[in-house]
Amino acid sequence: MIDREMLINAFAFNLSIVKRETAGLGHADSLVQPPFQTNCLNWTMGHLAENRDLILRTLGRPPVFSEAQVARYGYGSQPVTCQGADVVPFEDLLAAFERAQEEIAQGLREVTPEALAQKTKFAGRDMTVGGQIFFLYFHETYHAGQLEMLREMIVAQRGAR
Repeated sequence: MIDREMLINAFAFNLSIVKRETAGLGHADSLVQPPFQTNCLNWTMGHLAENRDLILRTLGRPPVFSEAQVARYGYGSQPVTCQGADVVPFEDLLAAFERAQEEIAQGLREVTPEALAQKTKFAGRDMTVGGQIFFLYFHETYHAGQLEMLREMIVAQRGAR
């Protein structure tokens, strides 16, 4: 059975993956468009940070993003294709994602088993709050895995310049 400390460690592992795959990349890199239909690094990283905000709100913790920032990177939002007024600097996205780690850990340590067992509806499904948090962990892992491909694409395009 997955317990709260295992989830805390799993979220921390995702943070280490994000740091590894984004090391040395800057805002201009984050806007490089893939040559196939998927989102750029900026949108993907923003979506990861937005996902952590959803976890924080589920745990009753303060979010790391404003409502406007969350809307820019939420499910179904438009892809980031160029710099715009609503596009968050890449370094700020990384910082928000990392800041959320301690809040998630604290929230998981404080949440009661009863609160985790509460029924909720999320993503069109009936589940428990604990199930929702696990689903959001899985979702984060899915997108964190995309960072390797995006990094390789960016590095390859740098070499072509």
